[in-house]
Amino acid sequence: MSFGIFTPPIARNEPVLGYGPGSPERARLQQQLAHMRSQELDIPMFIGGQEIRTGKTKRLAPPHDHQHTLGYYHEGDASHVKMAIDASLQAKEKWESLPWEQRAVIFLRMADLLAGPYRYILNAATMLGQSKNAFQAEIDAACEFIDFLRFNVQYLNEIYKQQPDSQPQMWNRLEYRALEGFVFALTPFNFTAIAGNLPTSPAMCGNTVVWKPSNTQIYSAYWLMQLFKEAGLPDGVINLVYVSGPVAGDVIFNHRDFAGIHFTGSTGVFQDIWKTIGNNIHRYRSYPRIVGETGGKDFVVVHSSADVSIASVALVRGAFEYQGQKCSAASRAYIPKSLWPAIKEKMAESLAQMKMGPTEDFTNFINAVIDEKSFDKLVSFIEQAKQDNKASVIFGGNADKSKGYFIEPTVILTEDPKYVTMCEELFGPVLTIFVYEDDQFEATLDLVDQTSDYALTGAVIAQDRYALELANNKLRHAAGNFYINDKPTGAVVGQQPFGGARGSGTNDKAGSSLNLYRWLSARTIKENTNPPKDWQYPFHQKD
Repeated sequence: MSFGIFTPPIARNEPVLGYGPGSPERARLQQQLAHMRSQELDIPMFIGGQEIRTGKTKRLAPPHDHQHTLGYYHEGDASHVKMAIDASLQAKEKWESLPWEQRAVIFLRMADLLAGPYRYILNAATMLGQSKNAFQAEIDAACEFIDFLRFNVQYLNEIYKQQPDSQPQMWNRLEYRALEGFVFALTPFNFTAIAGNLPTSPAMCGNTVVWKPSNTQIYSAYWLMQLFKEAGLPDGVINLVYVSGPVAGDVIFNHRDFAGIHFTGSTGVFQDIWKTIGNNIHRYRSYPRIVGETGGKDFVVVHSSADVSIASVALVRGAFEYQGQKCSAASRAYIPKSLWPAIKEKMAESLAQMKMGPTEDFTNFINAVIDEKSFDKLVSFIEQAKQDNKASVIFGGNADKSKGYFIEPTVILTEDPKYVTMCEELFGPVLTIFVYEDDQFEATLDLVDQTSDYALTGAVIAQDRYALELANNKLRHAAGNFYINDKPTGAVVGQQPFGGARGSGTNDKAGSSLNLYRWLSARTIKENTNPPKDWQYPFHQKD
């Protein structure tokens, strides 16, 4: 057997394609969209490399065209969760024993396949299944996931290189093992990149995974699994099941070999999971790793020194890209009275130009929200604001679900900084604005910090450096990702590690080495190269 100390290729962010008129990428994506719309897929679960079909099928449809059928997936039950756990544990010894560079190259191959032939497949799947426009799909399903794969290989290499000091006559070593057991990846609908990263980052570290995606993301999850298989991921390393959350949890959180959960979703669900794990702690072989990124009530604070155009763009892009269905989306804004008329005018101009419709029409900025349940919840808040004397709908407010789940970009103005839509996460194209007196900037910062239990992202817009520094300090714990003169969305792997604290999660920063540490278990080895042969120490000798 031969040996070497290997260094992977330097990770660089994947360039974002523009999809402008006449561009080759636009033509290829449009062709892929037409091809995938013309098919109805029969989507199995993938357990231990086997395609599992139960015959209990459920229909998948584009949120923007819910009368069209993309395919049917086979729903599983508790027995399939048990099968996935068994397959994961059976694959584990061989997978974790594989030299790290042999594991890593599989994920580098995934990145290269995704940058090439799979780019248009995953982008089209995300556009159709999750109603993302071409640009939002490109920065998510293609670029962000490519970046996760490449940078995680680089970060893992850097971690493995970290070694303790050794004194004379000894060699101290630190090895990084996979966790003992299996990892559960529970992934959301809104980012294909997150659905890809949550199972692959633990797998890269030598773990094997049971993966349950959101039902509204199964269409692109299927194509992710095709990517994994083509890249050469061995059977049983990642096992994909379609079951309800309670069914999965009942089996997984009672299993002795449960080693950790990688989660993105709602705060309530995550807290229930944590409670269940705590109640079952005596059952487990080891203390499970609990890693979660949950909700947000993300803010934009505008100072009186701000550039009106910068503030307006940060608000409309931050709030309404991907229909506000980002954990980081701007959901509440605080604007000084002196700038409000000008900002309102700029926002009106932008919103008047935004087209809404299906993702297949590239001129549409706004597409559909994910499903009827989300649509109905959002409409209820909008209708409440229309009737409430503490708030008024100043832009948008209309909705229609006859063809797809379409809600206009909606701006609510409130006189109450603790109004319900200033506090509660809505996860849709709804922005609530509170106008404050210019001389109350510092008090408004305190208000921002105290209003929400979340602490994911936030932004401050100002030209005054003293105001920026004050906001930076006052809002230190209010956002895990803090933006200055920018919208509070769009974190890039390798540039802005992502995650928040308080009610927004464990802040383990996806897109950095901090996240990978959670999927590793270190072992210290000390080897004495000249061990003592006498039990006595020098001080035992007589004078």
